[in-house]
Amino acid sequence: MAKGFFTDTTVCIGCKACEVACKEWNQLPDDGLIFTGMSYDNTVQLGASTWRHVAFIEQPAATKEDPALGDFSWLMMSDVCKHCQRAGCLEACPTGAIVRTEFDSVYVQPDICNGCGYCISACPFGVIDRREDDGRAWKCTLCYDRLKDGMTPACAKACPTDSIVFGDLDELKEKAGDRVQQLRDGGVEEAYLYGVDEVGQPGTEGLNAFFLLVDEPEVYNLPPDPVVPTKKVGSAWTSAALAAAGVALAAAGAAVMNRGGRG
Repeated sequence: MAKGFFTDTTVCIGCKACEVACKEWNQLPDDGLIFTGMSYDNTVQLGASTWRHVAFIEQPAATKEDPALGDFSWLMMSDVCKHCQRAGCLEACPTGAIVRTEFDSVYVQPDICNGCGYCISACPFGVIDRREDDGRAWKCTLCYDRLKDGMTPACAKACPTDSIVFGDLDELKEKAGDRVQQLRDGGVEEAYLYGVDEVGQPGTEGLNAFFLLVDEPEVYNLPPDPVVPTKKVGSAWTSAALAAAGVALAAAGAAVMNRGGRG
């Protein structure tokens, strides 16, 4: 049975409990403890040592009609590896270090990874990265060790608002659809799911970690049309073949004209 995450951004409070739980359970190093200047976001993005990232997205809130709203409001989202059903990182890995587990998650085997970096350029979401100390690629494992013992991933277990929900993928999609309808019935007409239908068609064919959003994907630093690079390999070879055929025809034509000129 495929497992995954449904992240409802409308109930995320930005507490970062998921970030802390992820780092504690997986014994991940800190990110330098720097002040980024990006609201309350001190991790900036996902990376080799940040497998959960809570984004604070500031937006103008005050209007002429209602200046009491204040200067800005926040959208918050806990981002994570999408464990794509068609995973670019897995397809690009030359050593077999990246595998799909029995839970349908995408897992990097650190003892096999040689640090080539092909997976990094193949990820349409910019999730996977190499650690400076050992050069190997790292990302969310969906807490594979916990799943084998029947436990919930650390981030979902720690989330106090159930913004992050873990479970069987089919059940999560049904739950997410009901939540979207509930929000729309309550007047939040912009609510939609990212990673089920919208992202399925361009090449990722669905995500095992999908999100409920209320603004455009770019606002959350998510690509609107993510494409796995290997999806375009066929068309690239076709273009190359057509180009080669064009060059051959041009050369043949030139040869004929040269023979005609000499005659």
